[in-house]
Amino acid sequence: MAFTIISCAFFMGIVAWYSYMKTKNTVSDSEGYFLAGRGLTGGFIAGSLVLTNLSAEQLVGLNGQAYNSNLSNMSWEVTAGISVTILALILLPRYLGGAFTTLPQFLSTRFDHGTRTYVVILFMLGYAFVTIPSVLYSGALAVLQLFDVPGLLGISLEQALWIVVWIIGIIGAAYAIFGGLRAVAISDTLNGIGLLIVGILVPILGFIALGDGSIMEGMKTISTDNPEKLNAIGSRDDSVPFGTIFSGMLFMNLFYWGTNQYVIQRTLGAKSLAEGQKGVLLTGFLKILVPFMMMIPGVIAFHLYGPSLATMDLAYPTLINDLFPTILTGFFLAVLLGAVLSSFNSLLNSASTMFAYDIYKAAINKGATDKQMIRVSQWFGTILGLVTFFIAPLLLRAPDGLWNIIRQFTGFFNIPIVAIVLVGIFAKRVPPIGPKIVIIFHVITYYMLLWGLPAFFNIEIPINYIHIAGILFFVEVGTMLVAGKVRPLPEDFVFKADPKVDTTPWKYAVPVSIILFGLMLFTYILFSPIGLAYTNGIVSGWFWPVSIALLIVTAVLYYIALKTWKRKNAADF
Repeated sequence: MAFTIISCAFFMGIVAWYSYMKTKNTVSDSEGYFLAGRGLTGGFIAGSLVLTNLSAEQLVGLNGQAYNSNLSNMSWEVTAGISVTILALILLPRYLGGAFTTLPQFLSTRFDHGTRTYVVILFMLGYAFVTIPSVLYSGALAVLQLFDVPGLLGISLEQALWIVVWIIGIIGAAYAIFGGLRAVAISDTLNGIGLLIVGILVPILGFIALGDGSIMEGMKTISTDNPEKLNAIGSRDDSVPFGTIFSGMLFMNLFYWGTNQYVIQRTLGAKSLAEGQKGVLLTGFLKILVPFMMMIPGVIAFHLYGPSLATMDLAYPTLINDLFPTILTGFFLAVLLGAVLSSFNSLLNSASTMFAYDIYKAAINKGATDKQMIRVSQWFGTILGLVTFFIAPLLLRAPDGLWNIIRQFTGFFNIPIVAIVLVGIFAKRVPPIGPKIVIIFHVITYYMLLWGLPAFFNIEIPINYIHIAGILFFVEVGTMLVAGKVRPLPEDFVFKADPKVDTTPWKYAVPVSIILFGLMLFTYILFSPIGLAYTNGIVSGWFWPVSIALLIVTAVLYYIALKTWKRKNAADF
């Protein structure tokens, strides 16, 4: 235990020292603190995006779902490629073109200050009561299982959870409050490298254990024994039916990757549009690795332990506790804490940014100086952090697994925000009253459909919550379009560009997006009944013909996209 703690502190100390050296004297003004001086390159953006997204929530939650059912939950991760492509090609040029610091600021420009306030309130409630507490809880849970903190200290699980949540929270808050976005991005990238190493190492160790020393035998075991565990094509009985990919999930993912402040803030700090597009698209490729790193271990855990674990969320911590070499436990703990800290401090940093820009400067002190903005942001981050420290342990009794309860509760704010952004961009006459009606309507209706009707009227809605989100998206878009017909703006809204960085697009953005889509589809082919989930062998006879056809189509589309770009920009060749 002493070696683990010392080695963990050593690795975390290296990350903290390097982040400090790289951010020293760079956060004296608001752009330096909130947007890393608009100087982030593609590599730092991708590293920060991935580690911001991949926390213990995924390590624990996704592996728990794979252990309990199959790989259908990988849809949340793999289909992110669609959303990051939309961000790279459509949304990011507008964000950087307007030199926006926050998404609500963008909406204020398109609609009015009232819309900005409504959206900020949605974000703040979602961050404070759902997203940040879930990040702290999942990280603390993993630490507790790995090191048996209750047994070591002679206290209950709940008491130990409170202690670990506060320790993780205080360390993470220090990054966000004192270092700003640049410190967060640099530490994220370094921790992301460690997470990639752990993500590759854990399934390898699992295959070796499952195959009695042989990696290949372990791989053969999971593909021939209970191959249905490798099926990503979810049925209506799974928590993520396959059809939901084309309904609510598309828009939930688009919210997360295209409009969620704590994600897009990294892209808003890009040194150029090209660098932002590189970082965003690289993130899409890294997300395709998630099923291999964060779900296959859950399948391995099922083959090693059977359905004997007390809860599904113990699958990954139990696997780590049994298989990970003692000499590397400190490194693993540092990576795990780094992932948790990354998501936590990113959320805290973004919430503080929105408070400083969208509430304090917009409504309280319009003439606020950079020093005042930073100080207010730090105070707000401190208060918000303390609030979430008290909420996080309450997730201990989540009945349906950590992953699902988080997805359900984020439905309160993700759909209306992404609907408002898309309508704001593509519908030129929709007035500010439209978004305000939609926000109020969504919160009430979503609650009633998922919890209110069953609780008060004993009426169960026999529709998956993801489909409900998809239906509400179209209803809310329609509501805003009707508002645009009934009370249209006097004239079309015209976006006025005022960029602070180079907005020349990356010439390979579209071709690389095509490759990303091809890999996304191949992942589904691999984890399907014609791939590794085939019940009469390793893969079916259709696997290779379909895969080769996909490769050919992808190559042809890549060639066409590249030739089209060269033709449009012939002067550069």
